[in-house]
Amino acid sequence: MEAFELFSKTPEEFDLVITDLTMPQISGVVLAKKLLNTRPDIPVILSTGYSNVIDDQEAKNLGIRGLLLKPASIRELDAAIRKALEN
Repeated sequence: MEAFELFSKTPEEFDLVITDLTMPQISGVVLAKKLLNTRPDIPVILSTGYSNVIDDQEAKNLGIRGLLLKPASIRELDAAIRKALEN
């Protein structure tokens, strides 16, 4: 929730958001929906260690630009960020 509060105050200051799927108070999917509702063009990457919870197509349908499976290498993170920013 703190991340969303910070984003809500100045959404134009963010170039990209990377969030985990599983967090204490809010899921990454719910956070992504809230972020995209506030600013539809914000690139969001969802990181998860649970590949059976959400797939690339479902993430894309939600407006999430990238799904990063943990553990991710620096190269995979770099590729996900580049791809999300290109779209």
